[in-house]
Amino acid sequence: QVQLVESGGGLVQAGGSLRLSCAASGRTFSMYAMGWFRQAPGNERTLVAAISWNGGSTYYRDSVKGRFTISRNNAKNTVYLQMNSLKPEDTGVYSCASGPAVSTYPADYDYWGQGTRVTGSL
Repeated sequence: QVQLVESGGGLVQAGGSLRLSCAASGRTFSMYAMGWFRQAPGNERTLVAAISWNGGSTYYRDSVKGRFTISRNNAKNTVYLQMNSLKPEDTGVYSCASGPAVSTYPADYDYWGQGTRVTGSL
């Protein structure tokens, strides 16, 4: 059974930083791309950042480029999202997802975590 467990969310003032972690188990982590999605209240789930199986390719949503960094440690079966210079509009539930390749479409990812809430305050 594949499990993805996120941690690291919380309340942070604008300009602050958080690091999210997603620990994976149940299949060979290093064979799959990983993505971080955000869902804000009343909005659809959208891709924030994604990373290929070996970390050689990354994708970032325009609004987070230069502020967020996705990385992975295949030896620890964990993917990270370092979030700096947080803004109130970064608020939402952040979920990690696993899939065969980097994609902006949620339907292309086959396993999901439960999510961790990030709230950026003014």
